[in-house]
Amino acid sequence: MNQESPAIEFRNVSLSFDEKQVLYDINFYLQRGEMLFITGESGSGKSVLLRLAIALDHPDDGQVLLEGRDVGPLSETKLLEIRSSRMGMVFQEDSLFTGLSAYENVAYRLEEHGADEETIEKLVMEVLRFVGLDQDFEKLPFEMSGGMRRRLEIARALVGWPSIMLFDEPAAGLDPITAEQVLDLIVRARDVHGISSIYVTKKLDEIFYLASHRAVQTENGIAIEEANDASAPATRVMVLEKGKIIFTGSVGDFQRSSLPAVQRLTNADNGTVLSHFETTNPWDKSRLPREHIL
Repeated sequence: MNQESPAIEFRNVSLSFDEKQVLYDINFYLQRGEMLFITGESGSGKSVLLRLAIALDHPDDGQVLLEGRDVGPLSETKLLEIRSSRMGMVFQEDSLFTGLSAYENVAYRLEEHGADEETIEKLVMEVLRFVGLDQDFEKLPFEMSGGMRRRLEIARALVGWPSIMLFDEPAAGLDPITAEQVLDLIVRARDVHGISSIYVTKKLDEIFYLASHRAVQTENGIAIEEANDASAPATRVMVLEKGKIIFTGSVGDFQRSSLPAVQRLTNADNGTVLSHFETTNPWDKSRLPREHIL
């Protein structure tokens, strides 16, 4: 892989399903270490774009490049190898194996690709500790709360610390406190491990929170704090409308935009308000019952 190239690049990508065109001439890039937010109304093509980015679907026209390499001509075997070593994705839907324990869910991908038992145990327990589930590794998904299952989904995607992460509305359906904990977990992964990421959401508060907070090392471990202009993470917003990119820019430019499509989003009654989440320390185990702690 070319380390000088963007993490992901779309060049003139178009896609149709059953003669209905869903993406039109899409051009964008994800820089190394950047978090790109993709938003838009339902049906605008956000989730389809993620499936193209991880090569689960292929465009009718154009190219999708992963770290400088066109994934179109690659065999499914090679694509599986790239996904397992370079990429992770958290789907909107629950995709856990219900009959497997937390440990087995996270280990599954490593086992599929022939990792030895010692390596699997090291990587699985490392990422379970990262998401706060190392004491729950024997539990089955039905024994976990919704927030725990979502953290397990994230752990499964993060195992082995891929360089690129794709998030498809990862906090959807969670209560506000649990949603904030999930966002802080994503901030930690992004900043501590330098992960490049695409984050799809209709919740604008999530965009503003992720763009204005960062993970920092303190005497007591890693903390989440509000960033200033000099320390803010590298972020951009991209807006899709009916399969076309109609806006790309900074979070500030997005907030100030007078484009009608952007105005519809920023003034929509979509279950959130244009303000930050309550900023509390999600790693303070004294403030919540154990089952809610990351």
